[in-house]
Amino acid sequence: MTRNAAIVGGGHTDWGERDATWKDLAQEAGKATFDDVPDVGPKDIEGLFVGAVQPERFAFQSHVAPLVAELLGVEADSMIARTELACASGQAALRYAWLAIAAGQLDTALVVGVEKMHLPDGHGEEMQTSMSNVVDREFDGVNGLNAPTYFSFLGQRHMHEYGTTQEQLAKVAVKNKSHAANNPYAQFQMDIDVDDVLDSYPIAPPLHLFDCSGVTDGAAGLILMSEEKAREVTDEATYITGSGQSTMAGNSVNNIPSFSAWPQATVAAEQAYEQAGIEDPVRDLDVAEIHDCFSISEIIEYEDLGWVEKGEGGQFIEDGRSELDGDIAVNPRGGLLGCGHPLGATGVSQALEVHKQFTGQVESARQVPDSPETGLIHNLSGSASVHSVMTLGRDPQ
Repeated sequence: MTRNAAIVGGGHTDWGERDATWKDLAQEAGKATFDDVPDVGPKDIEGLFVGAVQPERFAFQSHVAPLVAELLGVEADSMIARTELACASGQAALRYAWLAIAAGQLDTALVVGVEKMHLPDGHGEEMQTSMSNVVDREFDGVNGLNAPTYFSFLGQRHMHEYGTTQEQLAKVAVKNKSHAANNPYAQFQMDIDVDDVLDSYPIAPPLHLFDCSGVTDGAAGLILMSEEKAREVTDEATYITGSGQSTMAGNSVNNIPSFSAWPQATVAAEQAYEQAGIEDPVRDLDVAEIHDCFSISEIIEYEDLGWVEKGEGGQFIEDGRSELDGDIAVNPRGGLLGCGHPLGATGVSQALEVHKQFTGQVESARQVPDSPETGLIHNLSGSASVHSVMTLGRDPQ
C-alpha cells in the first residue's frame, strides 16, 4: 500500500542561546505546531518521531521520544521513535513519518526536532568535545578534526581545483544572513556585506566567523497526514513528492571519496528527482533549503545537487542565481548560517519553511516571488558521509 503524505502545518521556537531547557524547547515547538493546525490536537497523533542528536550529553537525558509524548500529551499508540543521524536527524524523523503514512501504518504523525546545545556557563569545552562525536571520534575527533577544520579542507581544495574565491564564499553568507534579518526565529538577524564577512574573525582558512553556522538551541515541529486526512483539515497542504539518501565509502574522513565533491549528494538528489518527476532541477524547483553549515557547503551543493556543472558553484552565487528572484531561491529562511544549527531541528525547520513559502505565510521581505510550488530540502551529516534529500510540492504525485 502506497499513499501520499502531506505536511498540514508546523511551528517553531526562537533559535539562539536560550535559557530554556530541552524540555522547554520541546514544549514550545509542540504548542506552536498544534496552534498552527487548530483542527488537530495531541489526541489525534498516532505516531511521534523525534529528531535529536545528543540529548544524553547536551541535556543528560535519553529515551526522549516518550518524554516528548508525555510533555505534549500525545499517546502515539501506533508508532514512536527517536531518530539520530547527526545533522540530518530532523530530516530522518520526517522521512520515517512519511514512510509510515505511505505504508498505511499511520494517518497522522507529529515530527519534532529538538536540540539544546548551550550548556551552563563554563562548560563550552564539554559542548565542543561532544560535537566531535559526530565524526569517527577514535580516529578523527581525537586528532583535532572538528567541523571548521574539515570544511576548511573542502574550501581550500575547491579553490585550488576550480578557482573559487573567498568573495564567492562570502556572498553565500551575505545572502543567507540577510534573509535571516527578516526571519523572527533566526539566531543571527543581520544585514551584512562581503567586507563584513572577510573582516570577521578568521576561523580556519579560508573560513571566517561569518562563513560558519552557530551553536544553537532550538526546536521545530510538523504535523503530517495522509492525503485523505489532510484534505479534511486544509486546502493548503504540502506533499512529499520524493526522497533520497546515500552514503559512500565510509564514515571516517580518510575514506571519503573527495575533498571537493560529494557524489553521495548527487545520488540522493537523483533518487528524489526520479520519484518526483523532476527532469531539470533548475527549471523545476522554485525554492530550496540546503545545508549551508559553512559557506563552502552551499557552493558544493549547487554542483552536486545537479544545478550546475562541477566547478561552477562559485559563479552560480556570483550571478545571483540563488537569490530570491533567481533560478532557485536558496535558503530564504536564512539557512544554517543565518538561523543557526540546532542539529536535530534543522531538517524539520527547513521543511516548515518550504511549506510556509508555498502558503505565503512568511515575511514579505523573504517571500519567494510568483507563488512557489516546488521545493527541496537537503542535509548532510557527520563528515558529509551521508546526504539526505527530500522534494516537496503543492500537488501530490
